[in-house]
Amino acid sequence: MTDTTRPALESRMFSTARQRTHYLESGPADGPLMIFLHGWPSIGLMWRAQMDAFAAEGWHCVAPDLRGYGDSFAPEANDAYTIEAAVTDMTELHDRLGGQPAIWVGHDWGSVVAAEVSAHEPERSRGVVLTSLAYQPGGHALRTVVPLIDRAIYPADLYPDGQWDYYRYYMTHFDAALADLDADHAASLASIFRSGNPDGIGKVSPNALVTRNGGRFGAAHRAPPTQPDPAIWPQADFDVLVRTFRMRGFRSACAWYLNDEANIAYARRAPNGGRLSQPVLFINGEFDQICSITGNRQGDPMRAACIDLTVTSMPAGHWLPLECKAQHIEAIRTWLRSKDLL
Repeated sequence: MTDTTRPALESRMFSTARQRTHYLESGPADGPLMIFLHGWPSIGLMWRAQMDAFAAEGWHCVAPDLRGYGDSFAPEANDAYTIEAAVTDMTELHDRLGGQPAIWVGHDWGSVVAAEVSAHEPERSRGVVLTSLAYQPGGHALRTVVPLIDRAIYPADLYPDGQWDYYRYYMTHFDAALADLDADHAASLASIFRSGNPDGIGKVSPNALVTRNGGRFGAAHRAPPTQPDPAIWPQADFDVLVRTFRMRGFRSACAWYLNDEANIAYARRAPNGGRLSQPVLFINGEFDQICSITGNRQGDPMRAACIDLTVTSMPAGHWLPLECKAQHIEAIRTWLRSKDLL
């Protein structure tokens, strides 16, 4: 039976001379605009629960596949995957949607794009929701996050890049990293999208060991047979995710990790040192071994750069919008109400 109580997700395609972006749309076209931006390695469909909830409340909800992902375009050159290019994609899409100031909701790399849209073109943003990855006004790059590592967990002589070692591995062993991920797309994605574990708090993340293990999956060089967690991805949606990665592989998705210097230079061009004047909500995953801001300095630049910052934490890992769908929705709803953004 078809669920007629929630607005449908409509598939759209938007093209300009420089890009082609696939996006999902739901809710009334004349409602206030809320734009959802996914991160690595995902697609706009990850936001189904959030779009269903807010579209039903009258919001015009849009979730694009960012460049290199899903059914959007995927340039060949690795240097096409800069934050500036992604922001330009989104501002062009925003113009297509009418250009009214939006609530921008991001996760992972999508949080970087949402924050930089709001920093560089503040007139496009009424408020920003960043999930699982704190805003770095100096640009999200190894050079900006490594100094913030908790050295009580990651002594510099043993773990120079701390939990960000996997990021370094993309820079130094890009083809090998792709080969491992592409060996079995379904198993790779199922093994990546797992719920957070409280036992990992204060302990070394497996992502800190990628280089010494010779890759994410070690000597096997492929993901172990893994079934997807239906509590994170409904099976039909996971099948769509796998289809998109089988279509083009992980190269374009992982190329986002190869443009640090360009991303730093772009961030530094933001007015007012990248300070965000809009209300900002940061939703933190307590069990996120890479990005949690609890008990470390990773959130300090964000705190200094946001005039009106609200921080809330949830018992979840990195995939918080998928692990804690209802709680994530309620946190956004509560914040919107508290900031008179409804």
